[in-house]
Amino acid sequence: MDEYTSEARVWGLTCPGSVEEVGRVRRWTRDVLRHSPYAGDAEVIVSELSSNAVLHTASGCRVGHFHVALCVSEHVIAISVADAGSSPTRPVIGRPQPTASSGRGLSLVCCLATRTTVRGDRRGHTVTAELVTTPTTMGEE
Repeated sequence: MDEYTSEARVWGLTCPGSVEEVGRVRRWTRDVLRHSPYAGDAEVIVSELSSNAVLHTASGCRVGHFHVALCVSEHVIAISVADAGSSPTRPVIGRPQPTASSGRGLSLVCCLATRTTVRGDRRGHTVTAELVTTPTTMGEE
């Protein structure tokens, strides 16, 4: 983000729903946030959310897609991934068995992010993870 910009800036990327696109989304996120100390966390978050969209929703179908948005302001980086739906349930934090090879992605996102929200329904969900980039003091506006 340009140090002379005081307003939020938003970038968006729509990708075909293939696993190979997850790597492209990681690189894109790293490029957008190249000067941010939060770029690594954002890269992990976008990777997990994009993988979930491709693996667990209609985004991963032959003609599926998913959309990634990065919103960067002075105090917050918001990373949103919108899927193509078809899942009757909302994304939830898994509680996998210790020997399971998957099921920890959203839990990892929640650990890295200051706040994580899920919006949507069977037609599609958007998961947003926010990284607060500067400390705040109670009572400060």
